[in-house]
Amino acid sequence: MTHTLTIASRELRSLFVSPVAYVVLTLWSVIAGTFFLASLIGFQERLIQLQQYQMFQQIELMNLNDELIEPFIGSMWVILLFLLPAVTMGLVSSEKANGTDELLLTSPISIWDIVLGKFLAGAGFVTVMTAIVAFFPAILFVYGEPELGKTISGVLCLLFVSITYVAVGIFASSVTRSQLIAFVFTLVLLVMLGMMLPFIIDISMAGSGLGRESGIAQTVRWMSTGSHVDRMLKGLVDTADLAYFVISSAVFLLLSKTVIESARWR
Repeated sequence: MTHTLTIASRELRSLFVSPVAYVVLTLWSVIAGTFFLASLIGFQERLIQLQQYQMFQQIELMNLNDELIEPFIGSMWVILLFLLPAVTMGLVSSEKANGTDELLLTSPISIWDIVLGKFLAGAGFVTVMTAIVAFFPAILFVYGEPELGKTISGVLCLLFVSITYVAVGIFASSVTRSQLIAFVFTLVLLVMLGMMLPFIIDISMAGSGLGRESGIAQTVRWMSTGSHVDRMLKGLVDTADLAYFVISSAVFLLLSKTVIESARWR
């Protein structure tokens, strides 16, 4: 565990030394602020419009979580698909490019120490990103009355998704020494896992006799992040959704460990 924390500390420091981390955090903050402001303005305009038409019953049904916080965090999840690869692309590939991977592989530390150390570093970075997003809904508690449970569920959803995607990024970074290839590979994997799997399975099942509600179709849909995100953003925290994040992270970390370990025996 000591080796894992040492590697995590070193990787986290190196992330914040590189300009990439500050570019990502700056873009993330600006985009988050822009999306939140746009959502807030849209909410206010709908409220004013309903007041003008004296639709007081619909005004009572308006909810800060459903109308503002849920779309905001959902939008940031999509942005995450395109920004996170820049964070994870060098976690392993840079070691190969610089030749320092040989030092790690010949040192008296296990492959799991290396993988988990880099994973914890990435998890620490995305925690900062999640905290930036959480700042905006927190403002609403000063001026309004959002539902605390739904808000926490949405923020935790973004955090869990981010940590899971870090594991995906580590795997993509472990299969190449090029950071550019690692970026593109991570982006493709995240888009597939995040949004494309349901469409692919629907198209595939439509042309077969299995049907869209077959066991294969349901399994592939479970592998997609989108359905789990939608439920958690609505405040529905299910053990099946939590299991998805744990299992997905574990699978990609195991794949990363296998790829890195194979290099030791070459």
